Amino acid sequence: MEKRGLSYRPKPGSIPTQPGVYRFKDAKGRVIYVGKAINLRARLSSYFQDIAGLHPRTATMVTTAASVEWTVVNTEVEALQLEYSWIKEFDPRFNVKYRDDKSYPWLAVTYSEAFPRVTVGRGAKRRGTRYFGPYSHAWAIRETVDILLRVFPMRSCSNGVFKRSQQIGRPCLLGYIDKCAAPCVGNVTEEEHRRIVDDFCEFMAGRTKPFIRRIEQEMYAASERQDYERAARLRDDLGAMHKALEKQAVVLGDGADADVIALAEDPLEVAVQIFYVRGGRIRGQRGWVADRTDEGGTADLVADFLLQLYGGLGPDEARDAVPREILVPELPPEAPVYEQLFSELRGSRVAIRVPQRGDKRTLQETVARNATEGLALHKTRRASDLTTRNRALSEIAEALELDEAPLRIECYDVSHLQGSEIVASMVVFEDGLARKSEYRRFVVRGQDGSDDVRAMHEVITRRFKRLLDEQASSEERVGEEGPMLVDPDTGKPRKFAYAPGLVVVDGGLPQVAAAKRALDELGIDDVPVCGLAKRLEEVWLPGQEDPVILPRTSEGLYLLQRVRDEAHRFAIAHHRSRRSKSMVESVLDDVPGLGEVRRRTLLRHFGSLKKLREASVDQIAEVPGIGPRIAESIKAAVSDADVAAKGGSRQTTAP
Repeated sequence: MEKRGLSYRPKPGSIPTQPGVYRFKDAKGRVIYVGKAINLRARLSSYFQDIAGLHPRTATMVTTAASVEWTVVNTEVEALQLEYSWIKEFDPRFNVKYRDDKSYPWLAVTYSEAFPRVTVGRGAKRRGTRYFGPYSHAWAIRETVDILLRVFPMRSCSNGVFKRSQQIGRPCLLGYIDKCAAPCVGNVTEEEHRRIVDDFCEFMAGRTKPFIRRIEQEMYAASERQDYERAARLRDDLGAMHKALEKQAVVLGDGADADVIALAEDPLEVAVQIFYVRGGRIRGQRGWVADRTDEGGTADLVADFLLQLYGGLGPDEARDAVPREILVPELPPEAPVYEQLFSELRGSRVAIRVPQRGDKRTLQETVARNATEGLALHKTRRASDLTTRNRALSEIAEALELDEAPLRIECYDVSHLQGSEIVASMVVFEDGLARKSEYRRFVVRGQDGSDDVRAMHEVITRRFKRLLDEQASSEERVGEEGPMLVDPDTGKPRKFAYAPGLVVVDGGLPQVAAAKRALDELGIDDVPVCGLAKRLEEVWLPGQEDPVILPRTSEGLYLLQRVRDEAHRFAIAHHRSRRSKSMVESVLDDVPGLGEVRRRTLLRHFGSLKKLREASVDQIAEVPGIGPRIAESIKAAVSDADVAAKGGSRQTTAP
């Protein structure tokens, strides 16, 4: 593996130190990765270090490649432009590709036609058309357009309807109800109709105040002339404008033009959400999901996304699509270079910022929640697909060399706080789906909390000892179809009666060895064990020095990751629950006059330290056996503990 990774390595002295763009190719000459660098020699040299020191995804790319080429450019901006061009041209498999999580509608105005028309549609953009959006719902923008057509009566019919009206000399219905100026029959000239179109586009672009002010002045002037019919018409137009604006609430009081971007990440995928704010109002929303292809952090993901979002825009598109301000969760590396590129595209200054406070920070937090929900929804859709789940189980069986697909997977995780309150979780997935009724919790006693390995050994021993006990009990009560794995009294499956097809532990080789040792001691040799380490998503098998590396796009790896993350979540939830109760007891230990009976009474009454902290002295004094003086002592003890807790505590889990 290492030889292959080094066989095509260029001589360090042959690589220039100027800015440039490089591309890795496989043995068939296909481009598999494109990147840019301020210093080509320094960047490319980082790929040819010891393979063991590279991130697994980077190592896979380097060992898949058979050659590397580069092109020197004059500036970093040129490097960005060339990088985008090559990514678009070659579609490299190891570059991040953001895929729309759904199709979003655009509002389009066909400026390339003699009589431009407004339409709502989806899909790729076309030259000569001005776009607004994208919007979340097609019906919402159609409703807005329908309202505005009474103020800006531009053409909205198809070419077929337009030609037919020209031939018969009569406008369509919209022309009769004054929602179209009817250029098809010559009611307005081409220049007059285009002025209406320009006004409509100005209004949609957020420059609304001049039109509202102008219509108000015309309405008052018509009223003074006693032209009440026209004044009423203008009043209705004004109402239509306000109604259209009400659908787009102001979120930024300074009337800012900004794209607000947020990410939600996990080790395998990243979801991106963007809110388009124009004139201080949210004009549209859009979302993407992408597979992570390297070890880059949030800043690198932001850089990739910005380049794909704006890099391919032409001059006409960029003036409308690139805002004055781009708000991101983290600045991309070399942020000034991106600002320079986007400023050149827009034709005016573009700033990339991380909002720190105020309305912009609040709005980005909203966008971040949308990104998190988008990633969760994507994973739910992916997990609910039967074909995908079957493929995941088959890939796991093949990678781990199992005799059959593991229809029941159990995963274990250990959680503690600096050696105290050691707990563990067991979660169960059957046929690739969570079976929450089968989840179990364990409290580990008499162990050194820093020794996750011993805790894992104890938990596996207890679970599978129960399995053996349940199986022995069921064999004593044999029914017509064999041992009874269902409790005849309740009709439910016995708690630990079913053996898993695979045991997954959260951790690396030490945790796997401990789980395997526990099974061996119980004489169980037909239950396979593996571990999933968080850092590099490596799958460890007992007795093997090297981990199993599943492909980044593997559905099997995705399922193992979901099982591991669910076990981690369940263990932490259990740990926090126990920790809250123990904190109440420890806080009350030193309160004078508060014995064991009264402490238990307080625990039953309030249930948690949080509720006790929120209670007033009078509320505490209402508890039977607690007087005003003891209530004041309790409140003081809780307050002191709260101040001490602000120093921070750290929760650790098995690595």
